[in-house]
Amino acid sequence: MRRSLPLGHPDFGKAFPCRCVRDESSSQRLERLQRFSNLRFYLRLTFDNLIPEGRSGDSANRSRFAAATAAAKGFAANPSGWLVFSGPSGCGKSHLAAAIANRCIQEGTLTLFVGAPDLLDHLRAAYRPDSEVQFDSLFEQLSGVPVLVLDDLGGHSATPWAREKLFQLINQRFVAQMPTVFTTSAGLDKLDERIQTRLTDPSLSRVFVLEETSSQATEKIDGLGLALLKTMTFKTFDPAHITMDRDDERMVRDAYRHALAFAKEPKDWLLLLGNSGMGKTRLAAAIGNYCREAGRQVLFVIVPDLLDHLRSSFDPQNPAAYDETFEAVKTVPLLILDDLGAQTSTPWADEKLFQLINHRYNALLPTVITTSYRRDQLDSRLVSRLVDGQVSSLLLLGKFDFWGKERPVAAAAPVRRPRARPR
Repeated sequence: MRRSLPLGHPDFGKAFPCRCVRDESSSQRLERLQRFSNLRFYLRLTFDNLIPEGRSGDSANRSRFAAATAAAKGFAANPSGWLVFSGPSGCGKSHLAAAIANRCIQEGTLTLFVGAPDLLDHLRAAYRPDSEVQFDSLFEQLSGVPVLVLDDLGGHSATPWAREKLFQLINQRFVAQMPTVFTTSAGLDKLDERIQTRLTDPSLSRVFVLEETSSQATEKIDGLGLALLKTMTFKTFDPAHITMDRDDERMVRDAYRHALAFAKEPKDWLLLLGNSGMGKTRLAAAIGNYCREAGRQVLFVIVPDLLDHLRSSFDPQNPAAYDETFEAVKTVPLLILDDLGAQTSTPWADEKLFQLINHRYNALLPTVITTSYRRDQLDSRLVSRLVDGQVSSLLLLGKFDFWGKERPVAAAAPVRRPRARPR
């Protein structure tokens, strides 16, 4: 019940238990709260059976999850403000949110746990003339419930009606500063901009990213998940199995040392140049596997496959899938491009590849590139970026004539051109 109080009173608009609620037994109250909360499928998800540091093997993700767990327990003990849990499916967002709801109910706080798609379905159904609960009444209950846990935000159908109703609900709770918990696997940047501004308002909301992973848009093209590439590590790399030529073997061993140093501290660009079979892809995959094991975000793609995927996802009528993939590849913290030059050279492919490489060049994002093509066989615009001594280190594996001078290369140490001196 709400008390009849003047505007401005501290208790104005707040819900208080009626006499019958106060008189009911604790077991009856708990049962009623659980029934109202929509938690019947989540009653087993509590803080007691929560893995404190999550299920990720990455130390950084474990630290993130531990911080989110501490915040969730604090919120459950004293519900106030907003909590936002973001991360991919399976990272523990819903477990944390359900644990909060179950703890609040045990403490006697009226709490509603509902998935965003289900909530919108209930609101649509409330419009029907034969609905037991009319829309206005249901919407008021949702906006005024003492604690609302909204699971899977962003998993709903993004129709204009859905976006508007969801924003109205969130905005009302934002204005009233009602305790609310959100989970989303879509990423905050994919949500309605108006909702983003509410969820990220530092005066009310705390955002916890439970797990940093490569974008879902790049999962289909990430080569490090392939069975063979998984086995390509620095421990399994043996230069003696690659060539019988002593000079070539020395170059490969030098390249191995420089590649390992790069993997330990990815910085600038590393180009692996050589004929087929000299270990370029093996070293590139070893870098990727080493960095992923260390918890770094890395994407390994074969250039022709990347361009094929971009072509297939491009739809002028619906560019969202293409834009998301291309943006994820451009901005990933470490990108490994394997087999540059093997792609079909069309104006579209050349332009997209240049946009990708030029962006990473200007942003100085760590990048590894392998190619068995000479400089004169590649796009001249790409070459100007690839061989810039201020950005790139070139590792030559074997007697590969990258420069087109038809002469053997003396060493495999990184080739860097001196920085231009100011005049």
